[in-house]
Amino acid sequence: MRRYLVTLALLPALLFAYLQLSSPPPLSVQWTLLSGGAAIEFEDFQFFYATLPRAVLALLVGGAMGLVGSLLQQITQNRLLSPMTLGAASGAWLALVCASVWAPALMANYGAWIAMAGASLSVTLVLLIAGSGGLAGLPVVLAGMAVNILLGAAASAIVLLNDQYARNLFIWGAGDLTQTDWNWVVWLAPKLSIALLILLFAHRPLTLLRLGEAGARGRGMGVFATLALLLPAALWLVACSITAVGVISFIGLLTPNLARALGARRAGDELAYSLLLGGLLLLATDAIAVLASQWTTDLVPSGAAAALIGAPGLIWFTRRKLTAADHSSLQLPAGVMKLSKTALIMLALAVPATAAIALLWSPEGAGSVSWRFGWPSDLVFSLRWPRIVTAAAAGGGMALTGVILQRLIRNPLASPDILGMSAGASLTLVLSVLAFGGSIYQAGPLIAFAGSLGVLLLLLLLGRRHHYAPGVMVLTGISLAALIDALVRFALAKGSDSAYSILGWMAGSTYQTTDGKAWLLLTGVIVLATLCALCSRWLTLISAGDQIALARGLNVKRARLALLFLASLACALVTAVMGPVAFVGLLAPHMAAMLGARKAPQQLLLAILLGALLMILSDWLGRTLLYPAQMPAGAIASLLGGGYFIYLLTRRRAA
Repeated sequence: MRRYLVTLALLPALLFAYLQLSSPPPLSVQWTLLSGGAAIEFEDFQFFYATLPRAVLALLVGGAMGLVGSLLQQITQNRLLSPMTLGAASGAWLALVCASVWAPALMANYGAWIAMAGASLSVTLVLLIAGSGGLAGLPVVLAGMAVNILLGAAASAIVLLNDQYARNLFIWGAGDLTQTDWNWVVWLAPKLSIALLILLFAHRPLTLLRLGEAGARGRGMGVFATLALLLPAALWLVACSITAVGVISFIGLLTPNLARALGARRAGDELAYSLLLGGLLLLATDAIAVLASQWTTDLVPSGAAAALIGAPGLIWFTRRKLTAADHSSLQLPAGVMKLSKTALIMLALAVPATAAIALLWSPEGAGSVSWRFGWPSDLVFSLRWPRIVTAAAAGGGMALTGVILQRLIRNPLASPDILGMSAGASLTLVLSVLAFGGSIYQAGPLIAFAGSLGVLLLLLLLGRRHHYAPGVMVLTGISLAALIDALVRFALAKGSDSAYSILGWMAGSTYQTTDGKAWLLLTGVIVLATLCALCSRWLTLISAGDQIALARGLNVKRARLALLFLASLACALVTAVMGPVAFVGLLAPHMAAMLGARKAPQQLLLAILLGALLMILSDWLGRTLLYPAQMPAGAIASLLGGGYFIYLLTRRRAA
């Protein structure tokens, strides 16, 4: 009761303070407007038709997201589940982007149902991948991350290809509570009334679910029927909220965890308190966004502000003791036990052959179905070869990083994008553009290296306590990825000329590369690969276990730090030149192992060749499939690598 009283006392105090942020009229006029008086001055209109509905919308959406987060976490008994980590937010966002570009009339009339369909499909995909046994641990979070990257890559590609139709989506995609009337409040409030039904009837089945599926069935509860009612209700609340204000999803992750930390133990208590606390948190977060907008003269989206606060919160919760399911890891896929010379020779020849195809084979013109194979003109050659070299070097560099990380952490899920090292490099580059201006393509590798090294230090700090458990490492990477996504959305919401260049760079683009950058990246990757080959014995011993490595005379601590330094440097170099490239660092080492490269030197060589081949192919497909329009190579690689990652997760569940 004390907890509820304190929260209920804070709510009107915070609401009063919130209403005074944006040049409000005198208190007497505010009371007159609230009592039904007519607005006369500009400040009166701003207070009644902008500030007040924005506050009400923050309370409604925050309460709904807090309730949904609590509902999802109690259903699965997973404290790290939310509309964001379950893929619901990204699915709804992709569906709304598609509708806005290709069916704006349907979007205007049936936006909530379109978002509901997208959220339902993405969540269904995540649940199928994770399976019922993976809902309580890391598998469902990994599945949600893979689906988020896939759908995010698809949404980015659609926006880049239809920029004339998607400009109005930028602020909305960042989560914007700005209002000019009461229309959205009137539209949203009745649709969120289903939350009252959840509060009234969900507490008993949620209490029984805490006993486990067998215990709930033994007490007469139909588990499948209950989930078939509760999950669509949660998705409906998410879909309506995203339709009204855009993507604001971190509230659903933080609120239930805070509610439990403040003493909510019973199922009904957690639901009710999460509803109350969610509205309070989003109102406080939006107050910070309003103040920041006044200080910076730029619009700070509410969703971005929530992510900036929520990402450190997620990192904090990962430091808690993880369950046994969180420490599970995938096994390398079965494959050939010994690498054949024929496979190595064929792969070595495939890389220059693919590069030659990318250089010589292209469509003849816009709308043409015929292709031209021949030496390009001097101008076209000067534009193509730096892109091919950059793509090959980027693929090899990310594959090199993936091999190092997978063997050091002894987890085949480790890769630079999953562990957040790419996000760290991206974070510092985007921050430098936001703070000092200029083009993101002009930022130097040293800035990216500082971010990647910072993530490395954070991973070492957080991972040491849990002996570098996969759960801690992966969830830290997810947190940083969400943080950089919030900053990118903020940059896009500003509406500056650099918005599309940042979005294209975040998709992993070779558009802006030059011959100097291409040679720099290629030289750097060759040097780092040579150094790593010299340290291949370290990789072999460490991947076998610290005790074995110590028994063979290896200084494990120094070797691990040196190899992690090489990995962060390679990741930073690739990110600075081309942008973040997702999943290549995961895909190439796995394919190398499947082809029989079980030893460290063989896996390094084969993974580098496979990474280069994948990126050359992705860049060529992105340049030619939709000619004259182009898609970034990183987006194509994300679709290919994300599909393979989902295959790995599904295969693990089937096994």
